Amino acid sequence: MVPSSFETLAAVDLGSNSFRLQIVRVDGEQFFPLDTLKDTVRLGAGLTADNYLDDATQQRALTCLARFGDRLRHFSPDQVRVVGTNTLRVAKNSAAFIREAEARLGFPIEIIAGREEARLIYIGAAHSLPAGKEKRLVVDIGGGSTEFIIGSGMKPQKTESLGLGCVTYSLRYFPDGKLTKANFKNAELAARNEIQRIAHEYTRDQWQLAIGTSGTARSLRDILELNDYSPDGITRAGMEQLKAELLRCGSMDAVDLNGLRADRAPVLPGGLAIMLAVFEELQVETMTVTLGALRDGVLYDMLGRQYHKDLRDVTVTQFKRRYHVDTGQAERVTGLARQFYAQLAGSEAMANPEIPRQLEWAAKLHEIGLMISHSGYHKHSAYIVEQADMPGFSRREQRQIAHLVLAHKGSLNKMVPLLSDQPAYWPAVLALRLAVLLCRSRRPVDLPPTLHLSNNGQGFSLMVSAEWLNHNPLTAGALKQEEDPWRSTGLTLSIQQQA
Repeated sequence: MVPSSFETLAAVDLGSNSFRLQIVRVDGEQFFPLDTLKDTVRLGAGLTADNYLDDATQQRALTCLARFGDRLRHFSPDQVRVVGTNTLRVAKNSAAFIREAEARLGFPIEIIAGREEARLIYIGAAHSLPAGKEKRLVVDIGGGSTEFIIGSGMKPQKTESLGLGCVTYSLRYFPDGKLTKANFKNAELAARNEIQRIAHEYTRDQWQLAIGTSGTARSLRDILELNDYSPDGITRAGMEQLKAELLRCGSMDAVDLNGLRADRAPVLPGGLAIMLAVFEELQVETMTVTLGALRDGVLYDMLGRQYHKDLRDVTVTQFKRRYHVDTGQAERVTGLARQFYAQLAGSEAMANPEIPRQLEWAAKLHEIGLMISHSGYHKHSAYIVEQADMPGFSRREQRQIAHLVLAHKGSLNKMVPLLSDQPAYWPAVLALRLAVLLCRSRRPVDLPPTLHLSNNGQGFSLMVSAEWLNHNPLTAGALKQEEDPWRSTGLTLSIQQQA
């Protein structure tokens, strides 16, 4: 059974077209919807030519998030997950906006990478489809990006995300809602050019069933079926009839179609052009539509974490294998870092439950850069962790883990600006540095009977058995040298000997 504290879960999807909040009741491993809120914010339409979110769009978004925050007021942090997608990935001022957005919403916002978005979309779609062994091509045309996934059952096997969306394409190729043959041709060619980059991985022999998710696919299906352009789902012939009708009208202001909702009308031509390009490049003839999408995938991913099926652990294990990590050394460092960090229980750092997990992942991955170069390997390790596609992790999580990895060796001067607004991470930095230092022999460590780390208010103090230090002069010297780097942080580290 799911613990009682997780009987209700909530997912917030900050898409480039719409913001959505979904609240569900959990019964076993099934969800039952309790409440849904949606606001067509059109975040992607607020991007300026140089990729800054304009003030008016930010205000619309913040007003929406204040409403969502009011609905979520009595939820605990473990019950809510908020994800941001393409527009927040590319906006240059997204960091400042997110700080204010989190204050309105009351929960942290994760900016997820495109492939992570694709993975979550597939999980949501798969749970809404009948069980089957066929290979599925899932396509999700969002406001600012389009995700492509091939998977079977509940497992995605190929994931891609391209920067083409119904909002951005409608603004770029159909300004003021003008519908011309030239506009459609330019939009379709641009989309086809992007899709050609991945088409060789998504050829017709790779899948048996094409499935569309989210607003664009649902809107196209409704319009095609309700206007008798297609008997069932989305078809190439039906979309050509729809395009012909749009061209006859000449402007979206003149379009009157069954099934076309007012909030979808401004982004219909861009979405249609992209879907036509998908059908052309991937040789799709018909596409069914499912209700499951990103927010459903987020909810199922949250539930999996509560059942100890956390994909992040799987990803870390795969990275250790890929980069030929010395497993024994990684586990020794992890265990000792965990022990040191636990000794700081009661400090401000322990108020953040994510830090201990991030510390463990950092300890397990701190040597992956050795595959590139021994010199400065910690920098290579940190770069890989921050920049690689790591299924299950948000960009913020990857950045925080990368900071810990970078800090485990060398000067701490570089960490002062990185952790200036995250002082709770300093105890984790110290725990990892000390663990690496004490495991430098790369063999099982005979630890001293006295080894205790404490927080003294101005910094940290490590109490070590004097006799052990006398028998381990190299380590004793290294511990003494470790006091120096901490002076640049404004904190102190004092190595104390116990007789």
